Amino acid sequence: MNEELREVAVAVALAAGELVSAGRPDRVEVASTKSSPTDVVTAMDTASEQLLRTELARVRPEDGFLGEEGGHRPGRSGLTWVVDPIDGTVNYLYGLRAYAVSVAVVRAADPAARPDPATWTVLAGAVVDPSQGETWSAALGGGARLTDARGTRALTAPTGPELGQALVATGFGYDARRRAEQAAVVARLLPGVRDLRRVGAASLDLCSVAAGRVDAYYERGLKPWDLAAGALVAAEAGAVVTDFAGAAAGGHGLVAAARDLHPHLLRALADAGAGDPGVDDTGTDDGA
Repeated sequence: MNEELREVAVAVALAAGELVSAGRPDRVEVASTKSSPTDVVTAMDTASEQLLRTELARVRPEDGFLGEEGGHRPGRSGLTWVVDPIDGTVNYLYGLRAYAVSVAVVRAADPAARPDPATWTVLAGAVVDPSQGETWSAALGGGARLTDARGTRALTAPTGPELGQALVATGFGYDARRRAEQAAVVARLLPGVRDLRRVGAASLDLCSVAAGRVDAYYERGLKPWDLAAGALVAAEAGAVVTDFAGAAAGGHGLVAAARDLHPHLLRALADAGAGDPGVDDTGTDDGA
């Protein structure tokens, strides 16, 4: 069952990835704003989500749908597809090659309610990076894979270096106060690790943990569609994915790290103040 769901996720994510890649004009126009003036929606966001919604309704008509642009539609099967039509919208706008389409299917604790990352079970997911020609996918209990020009191979995340040698990815929200808090955390954490990276697409950061391209990734304020597919890819590759307290990851915090590194990074982040509530997380979201 989960493998079949993985195949669906890959197929629809590839179709949307082709759309957003082929349809990107030399200059992308902003259609509207989301949570703040620096958080943007493009016309292609809307077109990509509509493609995903249409294709999933065709092949999985009983399932629910939760999209970044169109909101939540409950289904009748107990499963809900959680999609980000373009993760890394600002990168996409500026022509930076770090954006992706993220598609996952989850079983929610309450099928009628909007799925909550803290209580859902992600069954399968796919992250398509059109610029790099990479498709990341995972099925619960079935492992994680990367498909590219060299073929398809299983992913196994490294166990991790010591904290002082760790390359750590992070992201920033759009709310100005949240960004100031996150900058303060970076200033405290940076001296204790190898270096920090900011890509601007949470799904790709999580897949990078799965592949060992970075040793860890952390962020507060993510939305369900930011993390659903990528977190499963990281976990199925063997990384540890939690919130800042070591519980289930969600909007109030996500830390994905190589297995041996994870507890040390949690302590370092706590010392840096990364787990403090600060600004209300419901008003922020990555995807920049």
